[in-house]
Formats: sequence, structure tokens, C-alpha cells
Amino acid sequence: MANKKVTIEDLARMVKRGFDGVDKRFDRVDKKLERMEKRLEGIVYRTEFEKLEFRVKELEDLLAVGSGKR
Repeated sequence: MANKKVTIEDLARMVKRGFDGVDKRFDRVDKKLERMEKRLEGIVYRTEFEKLEFRVKELEDLLAVGSGKR
């Protein structure tokens, strides 16, 4: 294959095509992320659950009632 001279304009077009491809990929990632965020709405994180669990245990101890777990 013979060496072809690449002009600045050719190089600019190549770079643009590369960035356009990246933009399309980011669009797909953004859409997937939006779907994941919708699925996670209302989910309680483990740390929040553990804090609430601790607070309920403290209230049960304070009121001298059991949790009902055996």
C-alpha cells in the first residue's frame, strides 16, 4: 500500500468521526443509567436499613418489648 499524505482536514474528519462514535456510546450508557435509576427508586440502602434496625431495637429495649423474633 502506497503512503498517502494526510491533510489537516483529513485528520480533523477522522478525529470528528471518533468523537461522534464516543457520543453515541455515551448516549446508550446514559439511557441504561436512567433505566437503572428508575429501577432503584424507593430502594432502601443497607446502611439506612441497619440504622433503622438499630433504632427499632433501642426502642424495643426502652419499652421492654420483644421484637417477636425467636
